[in-house]
Amino acid sequence: MSGSSHIAKVFVAGLFGLLAGCAHAPTTIAPVDHVDLARFMGDWYVIANIPTRPERDAYNAVESYALRPDGNIQTTFRFRKGGFDAPLKTMRPVGHVRPDTGNAVWGMQFVWPIKAEYVIVYVDPGYALTIIGRSARDHAWVMARTPTIPDADYDAALARLRTLGYSLADLRKVPQRWPEPSGPRPPIGD
Repeated sequence: MSGSSHIAKVFVAGLFGLLAGCAHAPTTIAPVDHVDLARFMGDWYVIANIPTRPERDAYNAVESYALRPDGNIQTTFRFRKGGFDAPLKTMRPVGHVRPDTGNAVWGMQFVWPIKAEYVIVYVDPGYALTIIGRSARDHAWVMARTPTIPDADYDAALARLRTLGYSLADLRKVPQRWPEPSGPRPPIGD
């Protein structure tokens, strides 16, 4: 076998491998057309989620967003792990809005240089309820401006997740109880 013939076979084999890998890659999840960042900023109570590891036993989970002068989103995620009286935990990732996505697709950076996909797949017209998803359909968040929502809104949010291709087997309704037993929640800026 000549050298160029061997290189061609390796190239073709690699190409088929790449195409086969693409065939099994998750379908990109569709974001909303446009997010008004100014309206999206502020506190969002996590109503339910398909949780990441740190969120698995979260209580009183609140995600808060603040637009920074550089155009990025300072995020503050506060929760109590294991119960309403557990110590407050705080995470502060930075959201990087991806260009040409209508502000609906962010790279959420917890550790440099990794940016996790964060896609706003639904936001109601009043910016009172939102759903965040990922193309891998491994995590999702239903969030609202209030710690509880009507059952009809909750059921509609779950139906949206199913329509987006999510299995809800690992979905967890996040316990919310306000005001907190230890007093009102401190301002997010603290």
